Amino acid sequence: MGKSQKKRSMRRHNPMRVPDSHLPKGLASASASSSKTEAILPIIQKLEGVDPAERKWACVAVSNLIQNDPSTRRLLQGKNIVGKLITRLSDSEEEVVVEAAGSLRNLCIDGGFDICAEMFNKNILAPLKTFVPKISNTLSQFLASPKDAPENAQQLVYEFADNVITILWCLSETSNKALNAINEILLVPFLMSFLAAREKLPLSTVTSAAQCLYVLTDENRPIIEEVRTNAEYTACLLAIVSPDDAASKANGKEKDTMSDARATAFRVLTCGILRNISPIPPPSIAATVDLDRDVVLPTLEPVLSSTDLQEAAQAAQRAIDQQESIPQLESLSLKHTPKSDHKTPSELELERLETRLRTVQLALEILTGMCATLPDPEVFSGPPGGESQDDNEDEDDEGMEDAQDIDMAVEDTSGAEPSQQLPGFFTTLVVPLLKFVHPTALSFPPLGAPSPHPPTTSALSAIHVSALECLNNIFLSMATSSRGNPSSLGLDPASGRTVFDAVWGALRLVGTEITGAGQERRREMWDIGVGVLWGVGNLFKGAIAPTEEQVQVLIQFANATQDAQVKVKTIGTLECLAQHPESVDANRIISSYFLSLLPPKANPPTPTEPLLQAVSALIDIYSDEGLPYDVNFRQGCYLDALVQSVEGVRKAVRSIDRKKERELRVRGEEVRDNLVAFIQYRRGLRL
Repeated sequence: MGKSQKKRSMRRHNPMRVPDSHLPKGLASASASSSKTEAILPIIQKLEGVDPAERKWACVAVSNLIQNDPSTRRLLQGKNIVGKLITRLSDSEEEVVVEAAGSLRNLCIDGGFDICAEMFNKNILAPLKTFVPKISNTLSQFLASPKDAPENAQQLVYEFADNVITILWCLSETSNKALNAINEILLVPFLMSFLAAREKLPLSTVTSAAQCLYVLTDENRPIIEEVRTNAEYTACLLAIVSPDDAASKANGKEKDTMSDARATAFRVLTCGILRNISPIPPPSIAATVDLDRDVVLPTLEPVLSSTDLQEAAQAAQRAIDQQESIPQLESLSLKHTPKSDHKTPSELELERLETRLRTVQLALEILTGMCATLPDPEVFSGPPGGESQDDNEDEDDEGMEDAQDIDMAVEDTSGAEPSQQLPGFFTTLVVPLLKFVHPTALSFPPLGAPSPHPPTTSALSAIHVSALECLNNIFLSMATSSRGNPSSLGLDPASGRTVFDAVWGALRLVGTEITGAGQERRREMWDIGVGVLWGVGNLFKGAIAPTEEQVQVLIQFANATQDAQVKVKTIGTLECLAQHPESVDANRIISSYFLSLLPPKANPPTPTEPLLQAVSALIDIYSDEGLPYDVNFRQGCYLDALVQSVEGVRKAVRSIDRKKERELRVRGEEVRDNLVAFIQYRRGLRL
């Protein structure tokens, strides 16, 4: 009778890289926490000066000033830095235009939605539209006669293209209005030209083009149709993810480690594009390929299996500790203007780590979309007929070792024997995901303080959230497919307890201090994590023994959350725990809590959806009077409490607008009728 959760196929791709949510609102708090307040006015003045060298210096200085510094970024916003930089996009000097675009690009990726919305509202698209054909024409000339243009001129154009493309993909996620305006620019041929010429262009610029196309093809019908119906485009995309494609190799102008990271990101992005536009119609060669089995999973699996978040966090911490200071503004002369991409060795290492982590996040996003249609065990069991059982033996053993490692990492409260043989999709998909939900020392900012390196923290926390979303979809799909019988999928209760304990262990590390400024990601972990716990508990109902800590913390969380959907999921999780037959005390505590949510005693009144979930939970829990914990129902006079709640439940159901919330109204009427029938049934038992 429990309400099913909605699957979320994809999430947005541009989380704030350097958040400022830990700061109190307003410019005063930003000024108090910024060490660069005095440098802002000279920059603003030079940005509007008559000397082009000074204007270029000011654009570069903005990029240096805001690096991992949300306080200074907010102060600059208060001085209309966005509007002033947009004005510089029409500057008479090309180098000023390039550096202004670079600063706007950095503001986009660091500041997230708010700054992007400000840029859109201040009409940044007007100059950006004019840049697209100019870049296309220049790019065509370079590709046709590469020796005619100096290398530094080519590099300037490639960096400029990278900046423009990045701004466009950030803007496209700002609002539907912004997305529709970007759709009208007709970017697909422009972006595909970079992918088609990938072997002759810098990998960083090509990867940005792929990122932009990935975002634009995410549930955006006009762009999807334009790409999927062009056989040349789809053949190009398919060629990129083929094992022998040369684009995954460095062009010799970038450091190997960074090139490797970007090459992997490029391939994963291309997989995402192919999934976004599928199914691909004939006559494209891509129409003949099983994308998930033959392309997407073989690309994603090595990315996920080769990543250890704990090691990545430790490497990032070492780089942070060794980080050299960036050039100080007072030491910058106009004669020796630094490039806006000036980076120290430790900054380059942090950037490489961030690229790797963002690629893992992207792979998890794509996997989440795939898992919305699970389970198709064959897809996650390796290529058909290509390998024998012996060939897979080592891989399976490795998966089982990972499963044991995960199990040891959390408190073992079950005392259950491990599964003898888990199905393929569990060992190749679920178990590896569990390692991505466990936080590291850098996953969240300290309470009441900023992260020592916000981009790394942003990437790590995004990975945890993406992994939980993926697990959420998996267990929702498995619950639907198994129809209450997990053994039909080859799963036994021990595997369910392994997942439940691992996710709970991760939430324990996240902690319950989730309402403070800057702790939004911790709260998001809990909001999604309880959904995973509900999915697991629903699949293995009655098999997971609750601990006192779990019951108390979940009740506190349900009381604290203001989100009705999260409250529903938490009640659903508690319902599953209450159905463990031998946990009579836990059952009593949980059921007493549910009764406290019912009218007329609930004060304040429980919102409609959580109320319906609580009523439904009580009916499910006590539908079998022969279970040991049914003694709580009889001794606690639960029947009387349910009788008293009927009229309040009826009023709550009548308050649901049948036109605006049709599904909820139908569910409410079902729960109401079930409550009346359940009361009659229990009365008839005369217990």
